[in-house]
Amino acid sequence: MTDAQTDPDLILDFHDVVLRRGGKELVGPVDWQVELDERWVIIGPNGAGKTSLLRMAAAIEQPTSGVAFVLSERLGRTDVRDLTTRIGLVSSAIAGRIPAGEVVSDLVISAGYSVLGRWREDYDEFDRERAADVLESMGAEHLAGRTFGTLSEGERKRVLIARGLMTDPEVLLLDEPAAGLDLGGREELVDRLSMLALDPDAPAMVLITHHVEEIPPGFTNLMMLSEGQVTAQGPIADTLTAENLTRTFRQNIALTQDDGRYFARRARRAGGHRRAAER
Repeated sequence: MTDAQTDPDLILDFHDVVLRRGGKELVGPVDWQVELDERWVIIGPNGAGKTSLLRMAAAIEQPTSGVAFVLSERLGRTDVRDLTTRIGLVSSAIAGRIPAGEVVSDLVISAGYSVLGRWREDYDEFDRERAADVLESMGAEHLAGRTFGTLSEGERKRVLIARGLMTDPEVLLLDEPAAGLDLGGREELVDRLSMLALDPDAPAMVLITHHVEEIPPGFTNLMMLSEGQVTAQGPIADTLTAENLTRTFRQNIALTQDDGRYFARRARRAGGHRRAAER
């Protein structure tokens, strides 16, 4: 593989990618391609390597071996600062660095300046209109004048996604956006992400989760990871199966689908049903 990407239309193009730290392989080997109109879900248990893979997709980490192209730029042979505004990243690590007194509108606008929160930037009307638009797309326009510290967890998640969209990125990376939300907050977020996924003008998307219940309708593709290894990947309709979940989570998993949403639970053994009936 040379510095030239085989298909320049791919958003992400990973070939035999491995990420190793302290002698341990956190991810890989992985072959993975993401196209412009695709919306990917990466699912797997804790420690599966999901966030490590996403950090390479965000050009934060470079692979130990293999070849990774992000937006047609080969990691390790390009200045990743040039990719910053082309990638929207939403993660708890970002949320933890935001001062409680940061005004929401400033927090969103500052993404266009590759900084976290307002400092000395002089925002123009275009900045404010763009921030208002992306906040509205996440149902958070009424929060523009609030400070980050006064928001609920669900409101914070939607504001951070709006920030990720501020630069009109070519790919939006979401690291467990529903983590820590109550049922209402999760359902509101899933609905908003579904609307975004179904928008043909939205960027390519990659979402990490532990739970199939958090997969928004409109997402197209799925990768399952376990201990850094890909256990399955492909279109969601073909890949999200009880068999693949059972292999990935190493438990007997039952899967159901209702109105475009998926639900998983640990399956009872047949003998368990008999014993319960006998009692």
